[in-house]
Amino acid sequence: MNKKIRFSIITVVKNDVKNIENTIKSVLNQSFKNYEYIIIDGKSNDGTVKLVKKYKSKIFKFISEKDKNLWDGINKGIKKSKGEIIFILNSGDFLLRHSLKTANKYFTKFNIDFLFGAIKKNKVYYQYEPEKIFYRLNIYPSHSGSFFIRSNKQKELGLYDTNLDYCSDYDLFYRMIIKKKMKGMSTKKNEIISKFNMYGMSSKVSFLKFYYYEMKVRFKNGQNIIYLVLLFFLKILNLFRNKAIRIFS
Repeated sequence: MNKKIRFSIITVVKNDVKNIENTIKSVLNQSFKNYEYIIIDGKSNDGTVKLVKKYKSKIFKFISEKDKNLWDGINKGIKKSKGEIIFILNSGDFLLRHSLKTANKYFTKFNIDFLFGAIKKNKVYYQYEPEKIFYRLNIYPSHSGSFFIRSNKQKELGLYDTNLDYCSDYDLFYRMIIKKKMKGMSTKKNEIISKFNMYGMSSKVSFLKFYYYEMKVRFKNGQNIIYLVLLFFLKILNLFRNKAIRIFS
């Protein structure tokens, strides 16, 4: 009998020939080898496809076709996955050598549905704070390069909402934590799973656009409109406060 696939690693990429190879190499260099690797390309035209095909023999599934957005690409990968645990690693992010080994330890030792791994950005982020989700959706280290979920729990949750160009991960996590009440935790600060690309898609989105999509997520999940307006004004006030501190400090 064939051994069950433990991890399905999904990488979504489009026109990122500069970074995709380091991401691929970080997966292939894992000390824990029980995984399948799925790469979903959004019809790149910059040499990304040619580069990925160099590693074709070591990639379980490679698809290159037009998609609606990042979330559409991730959904395609989820549908193709056969592993017990799904992990998202977008192009540009980089796994440390023992990352899958660390994640496997947590899923083996603890009765959890999902795991957030510590991640290196401008500093190490590792805290998971679900109690703050009603007023702050960014309660976890990262989506790409940090988030693991059991495939049966992903099926229960459903796919990412492709109608949300941004913040579809917030939507999925809100449903996961509040509506489905799934159990999860984070790794310790020194158990870093990956290094995050600080110049990826999210870095190019304006504050107002990003917060607009946060509000869409909250409204979609039943939060009161008056509460959302109050949150918006508090967010704006906090933004001006932080700017003033930087200017006058």
